[in-house]
Amino acid sequence: MRKITISNEEMKKISEAEVIEFPKYVPQIINLANQNAQGTRAKVVGQLSDLLPLFLKESEDTSIEAWEKWYLEKYPNAIEDATKKISNQIENLKVAIKSIDEEIIRKWVKDLVVIKTYTGLNLQEIILRKIAEVEECNYRLATPEEESKGIDGFVGEKAYSIKPDSYDYKKMLNEVIEVTMIKYSKSKTGLKIIIEE
Repeated sequence: MRKITISNEEMKKISEAEVIEFPKYVPQIINLANQNAQGTRAKVVGQLSDLLPLFLKESEDTSIEAWEKWYLEKYPNAIEDATKKISNQIENLKVAIKSIDEEIIRKWVKDLVVIKTYTGLNLQEIILRKIAEVEECNYRLATPEEESKGIDGFVGEKAYSIKPDSYDYKKMLNEVIEVTMIKYSKSKTGLKIIIEE
């Protein structure tokens, strides 16, 4: 068996693409700005994973120069539109960077290491506590014996099993849980909980 590795630099040389050099940290900053601005999303620049194969299929000349010409004929404003979106976000980042001092960094580290770790790893209790608050009763986590039956905790006298929404897609889990299921999904804004009564 032979294994061959081609580095990014080698790929650029093989494809005869221009090698563009950037100052240190600049690509990471532009990438971050682009993630927020969504400047290179398909609605701005087209679905590139579909466009390049189409170009290669349609064109006799498949050089990078021909690709650029073909692409810009179909999306004449895409590069400029993406540049403007990202540039606006860079200006927002400049303002944000000026507000960052050691105290803000300390708060960020505490939020990540203490708060997000606790809430991320302690979701079952947080979910049970919230349901108990809504139903105005007590909650408790399951004992090891109860856990062996698929129970994660109780609200009042009712037993619950708490699973991420991806649980349904895990075909390898053949367990049968005979209690009320709670499915949750995480988002940027918080936690969505569905109780399957």
